[in-house]
Amino acid sequence: MNPAPEILRYAAFTSDPAGGNPAGIVLDAAGLDDADMLRIAAEIGYAESAFISDDATGSHRVRFFSPHAEVPFCGHATVAGAIAIAEREGPGHVRFATPVGDVDIETSAVDGMLRASFTSVEPHVEEMPAPVLEALLGLTGIPAEALDPRHPPRIAFAGNRHPVLVVADADAFDTFGFDPAEARALMDEHGWPATITVLRRLPDAEGDGDERAGLRFEARNIFPVGAIIEDPATGAAAAAVGGYLRALGAVEPPARVLIRQGRHVGRPSELVVEIPERGGIVVSGTAVPIG
Repeated sequence: MNPAPEILRYAAFTSDPAGGNPAGIVLDAAGLDDADMLRIAAEIGYAESAFISDDATGSHRVRFFSPHAEVPFCGHATVAGAIAIAEREGPGHVRFATPVGDVDIETSAVDGMLRASFTSVEPHVEEMPAPVLEALLGLTGIPAEALDPRHPPRIAFAGNRHPVLVVADADAFDTFGFDPAEARALMDEHGWPATITVLRRLPDAEGDGDERAGLRFEARNIFPVGAIIEDPATGAAAAAVGGYLRALGAVEPPARVLIRQGRHVGRPSELVVEIPERGGIVVSGTAVPIG
């Protein structure tokens, strides 16, 4: 008989339970079927929940569900899940067997806090067709002239496909809005299971003073799921952005990029993205229990 699942709640990419992105973590989930997982994810009510069970190979089998549907990969729930495991088993290496492939995670104690770093699957980047760009600009009301010419629109994958827009104009970035139902319809039409990623590249003066950092961005991630319309921290999108920057030659690997997110929804977060010369993108952050 499988043990009863343990349901936990964590905030990822933050040291503050009131910040970052909340994730449901369900341990000992082997006895749950798809309907159970979808129901529990809806009851938890967060953007995503991770359902974790032991795998015969020594990995942990993980599936991710939003209150709306199964999601192939979720970065913030990966970070939170790995830290929940490290709290019980000690820091070190853990492998998640996910629907998009095996994801390796390293957990460590840094300044008294546990930190997790996951390596994404191999990223790739697609051209964004003109009608798709037109639809995204129409959805958000962002004028084409507000886009950053240094970072052209693309569709980037590192576990999920994310359309990526980079906005140069700070006011256009801060004030854009969208109809959640229209956003959901557009995402379903194009098979985008996670978020629409909108970035603004920050001047050096707006960074956090970390001399190791290279480029800095602020992100807003459109994610209409139930009462949620904008994601406070999106690890999968951060990995996709790392692949996007490498593919476009915007960074010289190995490179380190900081992404701040969540200001617009009152849950600030920080994601650290390490971009190697080849292979998966490494995304790091902390996570803390909620309540």
